[in-house]
Amino acid sequence: MGREMSNSTTNQTQQSAMSHTVEQLVAVNPYNPDILPDLENYVNEQVSSQTYSLNANLCLLRLYQFEPERMSTQIVARILIKALMAMPAPDFSLCLFLIPERVQMEEQFKTLIVLSHYLETARFRQFWDEAAKSRHILEVVPGFEQAIQAYAIHVLSLTYQKVPRSILAESINIEGLSLDKVIEHHVANSGWAIEKNQNNGQLIILPCNEFNHPELKKSTADGIPLEHITRILPILG
Repeated sequence: MGREMSNSTTNQTQQSAMSHTVEQLVAVNPYNPDILPDLENYVNEQVSSQTYSLNANLCLLRLYQFEPERMSTQIVARILIKALMAMPAPDFSLCLFLIPERVQMEEQFKTLIVLSHYLETARFRQFWDEAAKSRHILEVVPGFEQAIQAYAIHVLSLTYQKVPRSILAESINIEGLSLDKVIEHHVANSGWAIEKNQNNGQLIILPCNEFNHPELKKSTADGIPLEHITRILPILG
């Protein structure tokens, strides 16, 4: 037991050291082609350790622009998949902008672009259908499904006050007992609640926010800042 904990701690230390070293290389000389192998290794490290560094990945894509003959399409695909996992951040578009059009026309990249479009437009059923056909591309990056499920829940929380169980199931591609466990987890940890609708189906009540309850949004245009009032009062007096 002690040896396993020691090995785990050692691996975490090594990963942290590698991350720190690569970030230093990027900060000091981001256009030095000699760091390209380190950046490629770092992409693989991000995949295996389920970490993420947009800056390092963008740096690598920029270096590929200067050294196109050294480009690894396998590495580029992994960068784009990690960028999809970072949604709603615009990382995928930032990365895609640095990838030559001739590379984007390869089948795996066309697939990733389609998947990105489905996510951006919240067409989750189409996304999961397409993802199921492309498992050979996506399964190389651990945690992909979980990241997209978290993004889908984020979108639903901005859109719905109450979401039918069927819509939740379709959006995160989970059904049955597995879906029950997801709902129970969020009821316990995320402020969800459950109620029955008229057809005896489940409705998930999502926490209030300024997007699904617009009345909660503070209007700076209608209000008068406190410091302005404190300036006016002496004049009125």
